Amino acid sequence: MKKLSLVVPVYYEQEVILQFLKETKEELEKLPITYEYVFVDDGSKDKTVEIIKEQAQLDDRIKLVVFSYNHGKASAVSAAIAHASGDYLLYMDPDLQDPPVEIPRFYNEMEKGYDLVWGIRKEKMDSFINKQFSKIFWGTLNKFTGLNIPKGIAVMRMFNREFANEFLQYNETNRFIEGIFITISKKWTTIEIGQRERFAGTSKFNFKRKMQLAFDAIFDFSELPLKMTVKFGMMLIGLGLIGLFVLLILKLFFIEFQAGWPSIIASIVMVFGLQLFFMGIISLYIGRIYKEVKRRPLYSVKDKINL
Repeated sequence: MKKLSLVVPVYYEQEVILQFLKETKEELEKLPITYEYVFVDDGSKDKTVEIIKEQAQLDDRIKLVVFSYNHGKASAVSAAIAHASGDYLLYMDPDLQDPPVEIPRFYNEMEKGYDLVWGIRKEKMDSFINKQFSKIFWGTLNKFTGLNIPKGIAVMRMFNREFANEFLQYNETNRFIEGIFITISKKWTTIEIGQRERFAGTSKFNFKRKMQLAFDAIFDFSELPLKMTVKFGMMLIGLGLIGLFVLLILKLFFIEFQAGWPSIIASIVMVFGLQLFFMGIISLYIGRIYKEVKRRPLYSVKDKINL
């Protein structure tokens, strides 16, 4: 009998954990499998860890890794996958926006021989601004990185042990999970799933975190900012040469004038600002290289339950 591991990163989820366990167990019991939960707490200060520990005492299939402090969702997902022992692994958030009733569909699709099954949301339950931000982000990422990540992907996805083992070989500190998943590739498919309102609480994935994810994705899987820097620099050089040539022609043949200090100072300030901007882009890449070469662990663990 095959084993399914639910890999679930948690962060301030005290209001949803019990309902999550209830709904997922109802679906898991319908399948001809054994199963386990692998929760990874990413530094919650509420009762999330306490609630999961209480449930783990009642059911040893519930396992928990507690981080020493907040490392970020990508590290939490990686830790959950590293501690899971299932033949199949199902990655999902505990907020129940991706409904557990879809679990059997993922399992049935995996049984057809796929390595990875992505969940695709039929309709994204979000504000108009966030929907447009997502379209721009995924469109830009796919165009300039060639990753070709499916449109409208949900957090919920299932993959097999071979895929998980290959994922664990990716040891970079800067981690964009979706990018790594699509880089592994193998044989994958998608299924459309519904989406519900969040069961309780508020999303921790605010605009700041979304922007951080966007920067991580672009800087980790694309040289686009560096290429834009070179192209823009060449364009400025060209414009500067054209401007000098035009001024020289005007001075020699048409107009008698004397350049003023304000225009010179403004030009210097503009060029200096552009230099700082482009140096900043290069510095971001250097900073990421610095983090990678130190080879620090992805996370530090404070406690483990049923592991």
